[in-house]
Amino acid sequence: MQWLKSMCIGICLACMSHTALAGVVIGGTRVIHDSSRKEASISVINTEKTVPFLIQSWIENDKNNSKSPLIITPPLFRLDAGQENNLRIIYTGGQLPGDKESVFWMNIKSIPASKQSNSNQLQIAVKSRLKVFYRPTGLHGDSAEAYKALIFTRNGRHLKVNNPTPYHVSFFRVSVGGKEIKNAGMVAPQAELSWTLPDGAAGPVSWQAINDYGETSSPTSAPLQ
Repeated sequence: MQWLKSMCIGICLACMSHTALAGVVIGGTRVIHDSSRKEASISVINTEKTVPFLIQSWIENDKNNSKSPLIITPPLFRLDAGQENNLRIIYTGGQLPGDKESVFWMNIKSIPASKQSNSNQLQIAVKSRLKVFYRPTGLHGDSAEAYKALIFTRNGRHLKVNNPTPYHVSFFRVSVGGKEIKNAGMVAPQAELSWTLPDGAAGPVSWQAINDYGETSSPTSAPLQ
């Protein structure tokens, strides 16, 4: 099994190199844009001591290629070593629901500067994707408590969740009788989501969600209806 050990060591070293090359730290895992405010923002920090980066960012709609009503400024800039800058997310207007959240994807690509050299160089551009939630004012309920209002039902080999709230609920973990559902994803407001149950799954459903700050909620469980 020496080949397996060597391969694992190689993978670990590659991951360490990737982390060292990345160099740019984003100040959050998601952005909440409250409609009562003109803009939202998130920081990007270059943790390298000598290497500058080119930072490119843009926002995409969740499920289609139409133009997003949210823009990022600045969309392209140089971030010198040890420096920090803020990306500002601005709503430019357009038809968005007033009774529930809308979700978009923010893309942030960091491209390290290259040194002049006659030898071959490997450059790695790292792209991160973050969810941006546009939240209208006056929504009923509390976004931090929305995950507790979910309704789970079982239909044969499938588990269905209904979200009656106006907030998106991103799952950290969903399991039935201790058997975890992989890549549970996110259920949209006033919508449903369905998964195929793991083999032998029986008993109550338990789940945890991810809140506005990227933190994990306490576990919640309920019998299946």
